[in-house]
Amino acid sequence: MMKRLLLAVTLALAVVACGLGAPASAATVESAAGERQIMVMLRLPPPHFNAGSSYGGGYGDGQGRAARRRLASAVARKFGLTMVSDWPMPLAGVECYVMAVPQGRSTADLVQRIAQERAVAWAEPVETFSAQATPREPNDPLYAMQPATWAWRLSALHELATGRNVRVAVIDSLIDVAHPDLIGQIALSEDFRPAAAAGPETHGTGVAGVIAARADNDKGIVGVAPAARLLALRACGESRAPEGGVQTTCDSLSLAKALIFAIDRRAEVINLSLSGPATPLLVRLVDTALARGAVVVAAYDEKRPDGGFPASHTGVIAVGSESTVAGKSVYLALGRDVLTTQPGGGWGLANGSSYAAAHVSGLFALVRERGHEARPGLALVSPQSRAVDPCATLLRHAGPCACGCARQTEAFAGRP
Repeated sequence: MMKRLLLAVTLALAVVACGLGAPASAATVESAAGERQIMVMLRLPPPHFNAGSSYGGGYGDGQGRAARRRLASAVARKFGLTMVSDWPMPLAGVECYVMAVPQGRSTADLVQRIAQERAVAWAEPVETFSAQATPREPNDPLYAMQPATWAWRLSALHELATGRNVRVAVIDSLIDVAHPDLIGQIALSEDFRPAAAAGPETHGTGVAGVIAARADNDKGIVGVAPAARLLALRACGESRAPEGGVQTTCDSLSLAKALIFAIDRRAEVINLSLSGPATPLLVRLVDTALARGAVVVAAYDEKRPDGGFPASHTGVIAVGSESTVAGKSVYLALGRDVLTTQPGGGWGLANGSSYAAAHVSGLFALVRERGHEARPGLALVSPQSRAVDPCATLLRHAGPCACGCARQTEAFAGRP
Protein backbone atom coordinates (compact mmCIF):
# COMPACT_ATOMS: atom_id res chain seq x y z
CA MET A 1 0.00 0.00 0.00
CA MET A 2 2.77 2.42 0.98
CA LYS A 3 4.67 1.68 -2.27
CA ARG A 4 1.56 2.53 -4.29
CA LEU A 5 1.08 5.74 -2.31
CA LEU A 6 4.68 6.83 -2.86
CA LEU A 7 4.43 6.00 -6.57
CA ALA A 8 1.32 8.15 -6.85
CA VAL A 9 3.04 10.97 -5.00
CA THR A 10 6.05 10.76 -7.31
CA LEU A 11 3.85 10.93 -10.41
CA ALA A 12 1.95 13.90 -8.95
CA LEU A 13 5.18 15.76 -8.27
CA ALA A 14 6.37 15.10 -11.82
CA VAL A 15 3.16 16.52 -13.27
CA VAL A 16 3.42 19.64 -11.10
CA ALA A 17 7.09 20.12 -12.00
CA CYS A 18 6.26 20.10 -15.72
CA GLY A 19 4.02 23.14 -15.21
CA LEU A 20 6.63 25.30 -13.45
CA GLY A 21 7.86 28.54 -14.98
CA ALA A 22 11.06 30.44 -14.34
CA PRO A 23 11.65 31.93 -10.87
CA ALA A 24 10.23 35.42 -10.41
CA SER A 25 12.57 38.41 -10.51
CA ALA A 26 12.60 41.28 -8.01
CA ALA A 27 9.44 43.36 -8.02
CA THR A 28 10.13 46.64 -9.83
CA VAL A 29 7.94 48.79 -7.60
CA GLU A 30 9.44 47.48 -4.36
CA SER A 31 13.00 47.86 -5.63
CA ALA A 32 12.46 51.40 -6.83
CA ALA A 33 10.94 52.43 -3.50
CA GLY A 34 13.92 51.04 -1.61
CA GLU A 35 16.42 52.86 -3.82
CA ARG A 36 14.78 56.27 -3.27
CA GLN A 37 14.91 56.39 0.53
CA ILE A 38 17.81 56.68 2.94
CA MET A 39 18.08 56.22 6.71
CA VAL A 40 19.97 58.85 8.70
CA MET A 41 21.07 57.66 12.15
CA LEU A 42 21.48 60.11 15.02
CA ARG A 43 23.20 58.89 18.17
CA LEU A 44 21.13 58.27 21.28
CA PRO A 45 22.49 59.06 24.76
CA PRO A 46 23.74 56.08 26.83
CA PRO A 47 20.87 53.83 27.99
CA HIS A 48 19.40 54.97 31.27
CA PHE A 49 15.77 54.24 30.68
CA ASN A 50 13.26 51.49 31.38
CA ALA A 51 11.81 50.29 28.08
CA GLY A 52 9.26 48.05 29.83
CA SER A 53 7.49 45.83 27.34
CA SER A 54 8.19 48.25 24.50
CA TYR A 55 10.81 47.73 21.83
CA GLY A 56 11.70 51.41 21.70
CA GLY A 57 8.60 53.05 20.25
CA GLY A 58 8.20 55.32 23.29
CA TYR A 59 11.86 56.07 23.87
CA GLY A 60 13.22 59.60 23.85
CA ASP A 61 10.04 61.62 24.53
CA GLY A 62 10.64 65.20 25.53
CA GLN A 63 13.41 67.67 24.91
CA GLY A 64 16.05 65.15 23.81
CA ARG A 65 13.95 63.69 21.06
CA ALA A 66 12.73 67.11 19.96
CA ALA A 67 16.34 68.28 19.65
CA ARG A 68 17.27 65.25 17.54
CA ARG A 69 14.29 65.84 15.30
CA ARG A 70 15.40 69.45 14.75
CA LEU A 71 18.87 68.20 13.82
CA ALA A 72 17.40 65.66 11.42
CA SER A 73 15.17 68.31 9.84
CA ALA A 74 18.20 70.55 9.38
CA VAL A 75 20.07 67.72 7.64
CA ALA A 76 17.07 67.11 5.37
CA ARG A 77 16.85 70.79 4.41
CA LYS A 78 20.59 71.07 3.81
CA PHE A 79 20.61 68.18 1.35
CA GLY A 80 17.21 68.81 -0.24
CA LEU A 81 15.52 65.71 1.20
CA THR A 82 12.00 65.11 2.50
CA MET A 83 11.42 63.67 5.97
CA VAL A 84 9.27 60.52 5.81
CA SER A 85 9.29 59.00 9.29
CA ASP A 86 11.44 58.37 12.33
CA TRP A 87 11.98 55.35 14.55
CA PRO A 88 13.88 55.19 17.88
CA MET A 89 16.21 52.16 17.94
CA PRO A 90 17.82 52.07 21.39
CA LEU A 91 19.08 48.52 20.81
CA ALA A 92 21.27 49.94 18.04
CA GLY A 93 22.07 53.11 19.98
CA VAL A 94 20.49 55.39 17.36
CA GLU A 95 17.32 57.14 16.29
CA CYS A 96 16.56 56.45 12.64
CA TYR A 97 15.17 59.18 10.36
CA VAL A 98 13.87 58.04 6.98
CA MET A 99 14.27 60.61 4.20
CA ALA A 100 13.04 60.54 0.61
CA VAL A 101 15.55 61.24 -2.16
CA PRO A 102 14.36 63.30 -5.16
CA GLN A 103 14.57 61.75 -8.61
CA GLY A 104 17.87 62.35 -10.33
CA ARG A 105 19.89 62.45 -7.07
CA SER A 106 22.42 59.73 -6.21
CA THR A 107 21.61 57.89 -2.97
CA ALA A 108 25.22 56.67 -2.70
CA ASP A 109 26.58 60.22 -2.94
CA LEU A 110 24.06 61.55 -0.42
CA VAL A 111 24.81 58.79 2.08
CA GLN A 112 28.53 59.53 1.89
CA ARG A 113 28.07 63.30 2.31
CA ILE A 114 25.48 63.07 5.10
CA ALA A 115 27.70 60.68 7.08
CA GLN A 116 30.24 63.52 7.40
CA GLU A 117 27.78 65.66 9.33
CA ARG A 118 28.81 66.07 12.97
CA ALA A 119 25.48 65.02 14.45
CA VAL A 120 25.14 61.90 12.25
CA ALA A 121 26.30 58.47 13.42
CA TRP A 122 25.96 57.06 9.91
CA ALA A 123 23.60 56.96 6.94
CA GLU A 124 22.56 54.13 4.66
CA PRO A 125 20.10 53.54 1.81
CA VAL A 126 16.92 51.54 2.43
CA GLU A 127 17.95 48.28 0.80
CA THR A 128 15.82 45.56 -0.78
CA PHE A 129 15.87 41.90 0.29
CA SER A 130 14.19 38.95 -1.41
CA ALA A 131 12.90 35.65 -0.10
CA GLN A 132 14.65 32.49 -1.28
CA ALA A 133 11.82 30.31 -2.54
CA THR A 134 10.02 29.06 -5.61
CA PRO A 135 6.32 28.41 -4.86
CA ARG A 136 4.68 25.35 -6.42
CA GLU A 137 1.06 24.52 -7.21
CA PRO A 138 -0.96 23.04 -4.31
CA ASN A 139 -1.43 19.29 -3.96
CA ASP A 140 -3.17 16.87 -1.59
CA PRO A 141 -2.23 17.54 2.07
CA LEU A 142 -0.81 14.10 2.87
CA TYR A 143 1.58 13.63 5.73
CA ALA A 144 3.44 11.02 3.69
CA MET A 145 4.37 13.68 1.13
CA GLN A 146 6.41 15.74 3.58
CA PRO A 147 10.15 15.22 2.95
CA ALA A 148 10.82 15.58 6.69
CA THR A 149 8.44 12.71 7.51
CA TRP A 150 10.95 10.22 6.11
CA ALA A 151 14.29 12.00 5.73
CA TRP A 152 14.15 13.60 9.18
CA ARG A 153 12.07 10.90 10.95
CA LEU A 154 9.69 13.45 12.44
CA SER A 155 7.97 10.92 14.70
CA ALA A 156 11.35 9.93 16.17
CA LEU A 157 12.31 13.57 16.75
CA HIS A 158 9.00 14.23 18.46
CA GLU A 159 9.65 11.43 20.96
CA LEU A 160 12.36 13.73 22.34
CA ALA A 161 10.92 17.22 21.86
CA THR A 162 8.20 19.18 20.09
CA GLY A 163 9.51 22.71 20.72
CA ARG A 164 7.01 23.31 23.50
CA ASN A 165 6.72 27.03 24.35
CA VAL A 166 9.92 27.96 22.51
CA ARG A 167 9.53 31.42 20.92
CA VAL A 168 10.40 31.42 17.21
CA ALA A 169 10.30 34.75 15.38
CA VAL A 170 9.36 34.39 11.71
CA ILE A 171 10.38 37.65 10.01
CA ASP A 172 8.68 37.33 6.65
CA SER A 173 5.53 38.22 4.72
CA LEU A 174 2.06 38.12 6.32
CA ILE A 175 1.26 34.73 7.86
CA ASP A 176 -2.27 33.32 7.63
CA VAL A 177 -3.08 33.14 11.35
CA ALA A 178 -6.49 31.60 10.57
CA HIS A 179 -5.05 28.64 8.65
CA PRO A 180 -6.33 25.37 10.21
CA ASP A 181 -2.75 24.12 10.64
CA LEU A 182 -1.61 27.41 12.27
CA ILE A 183 -4.55 28.29 14.54
CA GLY A 184 -3.23 28.50 18.08
CA GLN A 185 0.41 28.31 16.96
CA ILE A 186 1.02 32.06 16.77
CA ALA A 187 1.66 33.95 20.00
CA LEU A 188 1.36 37.37 18.34
CA SER A 189 1.34 39.01 14.92
CA GLU A 190 2.81 42.44 14.09
CA ASP A 191 3.09 44.32 10.78
CA PHE A 192 6.12 46.58 10.18
CA ARG A 193 5.49 47.33 6.50
CA PRO A 194 4.48 50.85 5.44
CA ALA A 195 1.48 49.46 3.53
CA ALA A 196 -0.94 46.82 4.79
CA ALA A 197 -1.27 43.51 2.95
CA ALA A 198 -4.44 42.74 1.01
CA GLY A 199 -4.57 39.40 2.82
CA PRO A 200 -2.38 36.55 4.09
CA GLU A 201 0.74 36.00 1.96
CA THR A 202 2.31 32.89 0.49
CA HIS A 203 5.94 32.88 1.60
CA GLY A 204 5.46 33.70 5.29
CA THR A 205 2.57 31.26 5.61
CA GLY A 206 4.66 28.49 4.03
CA VAL A 207 7.70 29.11 6.22
CA ALA A 208 5.51 29.16 9.35
CA GLY A 209 3.96 25.81 8.42
CA VAL A 210 7.33 24.08 8.01
CA ILE A 211 8.37 25.28 11.45
CA ALA A 212 5.23 24.80 13.53
CA ALA A 213 2.18 23.36 11.74
CA ARG A 214 -0.13 21.70 14.29
CA ALA A 215 0.13 17.99 15.02
CA ASP A 216 -2.71 15.54 15.63
CA ASN A 217 -5.45 17.83 14.35
CA ASP A 218 -6.53 15.56 11.46
CA LYS A 219 -5.56 18.26 8.97
CA GLY A 220 -2.66 18.80 6.61
CA ILE A 221 0.92 18.49 7.78
CA VAL A 222 3.08 18.46 10.93
CA GLY A 223 5.73 21.08 11.61
CA VAL A 224 9.24 20.27 12.76
CA ALA A 225 8.41 21.97 16.09
CA PRO A 226 4.60 21.70 16.34
CA ALA A 227 4.46 22.96 19.95
CA ALA A 228 6.59 26.08 19.36
CA ARG A 229 5.11 29.57 19.73
CA LEU A 230 5.51 31.73 16.65
CA LEU A 231 6.04 35.49 16.56
CA ALA A 232 4.61 36.39 13.15
CA LEU A 233 6.49 39.57 12.19
CA ARG A 234 5.66 41.00 8.76
CA ALA A 235 8.62 42.83 7.26
CA CYS A 236 8.13 41.68 3.65
CA GLY A 237 5.48 42.17 1.01
CA GLU A 238 4.38 40.15 -2.01
CA SER A 239 3.48 41.15 -5.55
CA ARG A 240 2.94 39.53 -8.91
CA ALA A 241 6.07 39.41 -11.05
CA PRO A 242 5.69 40.41 -14.73
CA GLU A 243 6.62 36.91 -15.90
CA GLY A 244 4.19 35.27 -13.48
CA GLY A 245 4.41 33.93 -9.95
CA VAL A 246 4.72 35.73 -6.64
CA GLN A 247 7.77 37.76 -5.64
CA THR A 248 8.50 38.39 -1.95
CA THR A 249 10.63 41.44 -1.14
CA CYS A 250 11.58 43.28 2.05
CA ASP A 251 13.23 46.60 2.87
CA SER A 252 15.98 47.05 5.42
CA LEU A 253 13.98 49.48 7.59
CA SER A 254 11.07 47.07 8.03
CA LEU A 255 13.53 44.25 8.75
CA ALA A 256 15.25 46.39 11.40
CA LYS A 257 11.94 47.15 13.13
CA ALA A 258 11.00 43.46 13.15
CA LEU A 259 14.42 42.42 14.48
CA ILE A 260 14.19 44.93 17.32
CA PHE A 261 10.73 43.61 18.19
CA ALA A 262 11.96 39.98 18.13
CA ILE A 263 14.94 40.81 20.36
CA ASP A 264 12.80 42.73 22.86
CA ARG A 265 10.29 39.86 22.96
CA ARG A 266 13.18 37.46 23.73
CA ALA A 267 12.76 35.27 20.68
CA GLU A 268 14.94 32.19 21.14
CA VAL A 269 15.11 31.42 17.41
CA ILE A 270 14.89 34.03 14.63
CA ASN A 271 14.12 32.74 11.13
CA LEU A 272 15.20 34.96 8.21
CA SER A 273 14.33 33.11 5.01
CA LEU A 274 15.61 35.96 2.86
CA SER A 275 18.78 37.49 1.47
CA GLY A 276 20.14 40.92 0.61
CA PRO A 277 23.06 43.29 1.22
CA ALA A 278 24.68 43.73 4.65
CA THR A 279 23.76 47.15 6.06
CA PRO A 280 25.34 48.70 9.19
CA LEU A 281 22.02 48.79 11.05
CA LEU A 282 21.04 45.19 10.30
CA VAL A 283 24.55 43.94 11.10
CA ARG A 284 24.38 45.67 14.48
CA LEU A 285 20.95 44.23 15.25
CA VAL A 286 21.88 40.68 14.24
CA ASP A 287 24.96 40.93 16.49
CA THR A 288 22.71 42.12 19.32
CA ALA A 289 20.36 39.15 18.81
CA LEU A 290 23.29 36.72 18.87
CA ALA A 291 24.81 38.37 21.95
CA ARG A 292 21.50 37.94 23.77
CA GLY A 293 21.47 34.21 23.07
CA ALA A 294 19.12 33.95 20.09
CA VAL A 295 19.82 31.50 17.30
CA VAL A 296 19.60 33.32 13.95
CA VAL A 297 18.91 31.11 10.93
CA ALA A 298 19.09 32.49 7.37
CA ALA A 299 18.54 31.24 3.83
CA TYR A 300 21.62 30.96 1.58
CA ASP A 301 21.38 32.76 -1.78
CA GLU A 302 23.68 31.33 -4.44
CA LYS A 303 23.33 34.47 -6.56
CA ARG A 304 25.04 36.66 -3.94
CA PRO A 305 28.65 36.58 -2.70
CA ASP A 306 28.99 34.26 0.32
CA GLY A 307 25.25 33.58 0.16
CA GLY A 308 24.17 37.16 0.87
CA PHE A 309 23.31 38.74 4.22
CA PRO A 310 22.45 37.57 6.83
CA ALA A 311 23.62 34.08 5.80
CA SER A 312 27.17 35.37 5.30
CA HIS A 313 27.37 36.97 8.76
CA THR A 314 29.51 35.39 11.49
CA GLY A 315 27.39 33.51 14.01
CA VAL A 316 24.36 33.15 11.74
CA ILE A 317 23.33 29.61 10.73
CA ALA A 318 23.38 29.63 6.92
CA VAL A 319 21.18 26.98 5.32
CA GLY A 320 20.89 25.92 1.70
CA SER A 321 18.65 23.43 -0.07
CA GLU A 322 19.93 19.91 -0.58
CA SER A 323 19.12 20.41 -4.27
CA THR A 324 21.76 23.16 -4.54
CA VAL A 325 25.54 23.35 -4.33
CA ALA A 326 26.41 25.81 -1.58
CA GLY A 327 29.52 27.11 0.16
CA LYS A 328 31.56 25.00 2.54
CA SER A 329 30.27 26.78 5.64
CA VAL A 330 26.63 26.24 4.68
CA TYR A 331 24.43 23.56 6.23
CA LEU A 332 22.13 21.68 3.88
CA ALA A 333 18.54 20.79 4.72
CA LEU A 334 15.26 19.86 3.03
CA GLY A 335 14.27 22.47 0.47
CA ARG A 336 12.72 20.65 -2.48
CA ASP A 337 9.10 19.54 -2.96
CA VAL A 338 8.28 20.76 0.55
CA LEU A 339 4.60 20.40 1.35
CA THR A 340 3.50 23.29 3.53
CA THR A 341 0.68 25.65 4.46
CA GLN A 342 -0.67 28.22 2.00
CA PRO A 343 -3.03 31.21 2.43
CA GLY A 344 -6.73 30.49 2.51
CA GLY A 345 -6.52 27.23 4.42
CA GLY A 346 -4.78 25.12 1.79
CA TRP A 347 -1.45 23.38 1.33
CA GLY A 348 1.04 23.43 -1.51
CA LEU A 349 4.49 22.38 -2.65
CA ALA A 350 7.44 24.77 -2.64
CA ASN A 351 11.18 24.78 -3.30
CA GLY A 352 14.05 26.88 -2.04
CA SER A 353 16.53 27.53 0.73
CA SER A 354 13.79 29.54 2.49
CA TYR A 355 12.17 26.26 3.47
CA ALA A 356 15.50 24.57 4.22
CA ALA A 357 16.17 27.36 6.72
CA ALA A 358 12.69 26.89 8.20
CA HIS A 359 13.43 23.19 8.84
CA VAL A 360 16.59 24.13 10.74
CA SER A 361 14.78 26.82 12.75
CA GLY A 362 12.29 24.16 13.80
CA LEU A 363 15.15 21.84 14.77
CA PHE A 364 16.68 24.55 16.97
CA ALA A 365 13.30 24.98 18.67
CA LEU A 366 13.48 21.29 19.60
CA VAL A 367 17.01 21.78 20.93
CA ARG A 368 15.92 24.81 22.96
CA GLU A 369 13.09 22.82 24.55
CA ARG A 370 15.74 20.49 25.97
CA GLY A 371 17.09 23.48 27.89
CA HIS A 372 20.19 24.28 25.82
CA GLU A 373 20.64 28.05 26.03
CA ALA A 374 23.91 28.72 24.19
CA ARG A 375 24.08 28.55 20.41
CA PRO A 376 24.85 24.90 19.60
CA GLY A 377 26.69 23.54 16.60
CA LEU A 378 24.82 21.20 14.31
CA ALA A 379 25.73 17.56 13.95
CA LEU A 380 26.47 16.57 10.35
CA VAL A 381 26.20 13.26 8.53
CA SER A 382 29.71 13.93 7.21
CA PRO A 383 31.95 16.95 6.57
CA GLN A 384 31.65 16.23 2.85
CA SER A 385 27.86 16.27 2.60
CA ARG A 386 27.16 19.05 5.12
CA ALA A 387 23.60 17.70 5.40
CA VAL A 388 22.00 18.25 8.79
CA ASP A 389 21.51 15.12 10.89
CA PRO A 390 18.51 16.10 13.05
CA CYS A 391 18.55 13.03 15.28
CA ALA A 392 22.25 13.36 16.09
CA THR A 393 21.79 17.08 16.72
CA LEU A 394 18.91 16.55 19.14
CA LEU A 395 20.51 13.57 20.90
CA ARG A 396 23.58 15.69 21.63
CA HIS A 397 21.38 17.74 23.99
CA ALA A 398 18.88 15.07 25.06
CA GLY A 399 21.38 12.58 26.49
CA PRO A 400 21.02 8.76 26.41
CA CYS A 401 17.74 7.62 24.94
CA ALA A 402 16.10 4.37 23.86
CA CYS A 403 14.06 6.30 21.32
CA GLY A 404 13.61 6.14 17.57
CA CYS A 405 16.27 8.81 17.03
CA ALA A 406 18.86 6.76 18.92
CA ARG A 407 18.01 3.63 16.93
CA GLN A 408 18.26 5.55 13.66
CA THR A 409 21.64 7.03 14.62
CA GLU A 410 23.00 3.64 15.66
CA ALA A 411 21.81 2.05 12.45
CA PHE A 412 23.51 4.77 10.42
CA ALA A 413 26.78 4.26 12.29
CA GLY A 414 26.61 0.51 11.73
CA ARG A 415 26.26 -0.35 15.39
CA PRO A 416 24.05 -3.27 16.46
